[in-house]
Amino acid sequence: MTQFIITKLGPRYVDPPVLDLKATFEESISQTPLIFVLSPGVDPAQSLITLSESVKMAQRMYSLSLGQGQAPVATKLIMDGIRDGNWIFLANCHLSLSWMPTLDKMINTMQSMKLHKKFRLWLSSSPHPDFPISILQTSIKMTTEPPRGIKSNMKRLYNNINEVNIEICNDPIKYKKLLFALCFFHTILLERKKFLQLGWNVIYSFNDSDFEVSEILLLLYLNEYEETPWGALKYLIAGVNYGGHVTDDWDRRLLITYINQFYCDQAIQTRKFRLSSLTNYFIPDDGDVQSYLDQIQMFPYIDKPEAFGQHSNADIASLIGESRMLFETLLSMQVQTSGSGGNENTEKKVSDLAKEILLGTPDEINYEQTAKVIGINRSPLEVVLLQEIERYNKLIVEMSSHLRDLRRGIQGLVVMSSDLEDIFMAISEGRVPLQWLKAYNSLKPLAAWARDLSLRVAHFSSWAKTLRSPTLFWLAAYTFPTGFVTAVLQTSARTTKTPIDELSWEFYVFVEEDAAAARIIREGGGVYIRSLFLEGAGWLRKNQCLQDPLPMELICSLPVIHFKPVENLKKRSRGVYQCPAYYYPIRSNSFVIAIDLKSGIEKSEHWIKRSTAILLSLAN
Repeated sequence: MTQFIITKLGPRYVDPPVLDLKATFEESISQTPLIFVLSPGVDPAQSLITLSESVKMAQRMYSLSLGQGQAPVATKLIMDGIRDGNWIFLANCHLSLSWMPTLDKMINTMQSMKLHKKFRLWLSSSPHPDFPISILQTSIKMTTEPPRGIKSNMKRLYNNINEVNIEICNDPIKYKKLLFALCFFHTILLERKKFLQLGWNVIYSFNDSDFEVSEILLLLYLNEYEETPWGALKYLIAGVNYGGHVTDDWDRRLLITYINQFYCDQAIQTRKFRLSSLTNYFIPDDGDVQSYLDQIQMFPYIDKPEAFGQHSNADIASLIGESRMLFETLLSMQVQTSGSGGNENTEKKVSDLAKEILLGTPDEINYEQTAKVIGINRSPLEVVLLQEIERYNKLIVEMSSHLRDLRRGIQGLVVMSSDLEDIFMAISEGRVPLQWLKAYNSLKPLAAWARDLSLRVAHFSSWAKTLRSPTLFWLAAYTFPTGFVTAVLQTSARTTKTPIDELSWEFYVFVEEDAAAARIIREGGGVYIRSLFLEGAGWLRKNQCLQDPLPMELICSLPVIHFKPVENLKKRSRGVYQCPAYYYPIRSNSFVIAIDLKSGIEKSEHWIKRSTAILLSLAN
């Protein structure tokens, strides 16, 4: 891709330009707002403060972070600024979208007003579809992205390090070592984004101010205590400072794992303490800042996944993800042909596909009949069965109605509504219409999704007919799997007369294949779950533990797992990896349950850094 762009457009389109704020400022006039379009990991505030000092405006610069209740303050700042010639910096406009139309009117009025020639309005905002376009059209727009790679990020941080801190530290050798580890920690957190779902469950905007605050904390605490206060440092840096961004419990676990690795006694006592399994990343011997920069210069240009504790498969997965995003972007930029204005070939193709999907759509399950046979006294699992039947029936009815209307719309018998237009586009591109994805999340393409839907409905249909629950439950078939898991706990709580909050899970992974497992299952409480997939690790069947995956083995099937409710016992944590299970490959907000797996020859931290997880359903 890079080569293609260089050939067609020239090399300047692949080298990120350096943001020259001074040149941008000199181009602007007081009527023109200057807006920073934020990208994760970048905070323009420091660059702006530096610029204000260089043009002697530091005393007259006022900044405000927007949010609830800040609108009147911002309005007053702008009015005073126009009168006195101040610089006003309103950060995070995306957090105050309801006030943006008012700001838009103010900017419009400013165009025809006589303003103080030194007045400047600086704004910063993350990209948001509701941000007023007219503000963007009148503004000078700037954006910066952090450089890619461990080497360039470490270099950037070291060039901005405050050397005065080293002089005022009581133990400069210890401070310099831990500062280097902190730089590496910050860089790893930023760079893990490239692994997509194997990096972070949620993308966080860790930025330079997090690093600067941690740098100050490190200095204060090392000067305050003779013994290194590891607990306090780790809590303040990873728990509070960086952890303040983190909203996902499993991401928090990863953050703590990294800080525990970099902030320990060995980091100070061991010479050339290794920061990863690769030999080139270590804390260098004591020296001046330049000697640390020289060490960073020796880092490789291309980061191997092992630098992050990842497997080489994670690189492959991230490249596949990037390519998918690229093609989705290219597709979205294609000329859109709608159902009414599209060419005849497309219309015929969509009509035929709609007919095919309609014929393949499973029949509804008889809800009334099932509810009648079950009767009034329903077990928790029977309640779940009826809820699932209701949800799938609703989806099947909607799908059939949409497909019939779409075919009639293509023939010109009914008006093509905007909903039908969307379904037309989705079917012609081979993706699932958004209206159908409301029932449950899926990343599968249309054909695979339709086959998957038939299998899901069949799972409940046979259960509804016989009222005998399946031997092996297929957890991915449930639109609300957490409800099913809770129902199993409720059943056990009623049987054993134990309060539900005193129950926890015990997991046993079978050695046998699924078919053999189904034959040897005994009644022993709990449920047997099939068709689970492991991402970020391989599975060693005979030892029933995790192992490194084979090259290119991005996903690996797991044998049947027995989910058995037991009374809360003291769990064995040694040699066990608590593996999160997610509903589908996008992990944010799709967590179902944590399953204990034996960690094999590696410690659980190894699998935490790999982001090893169980998926109930895949993308293809």
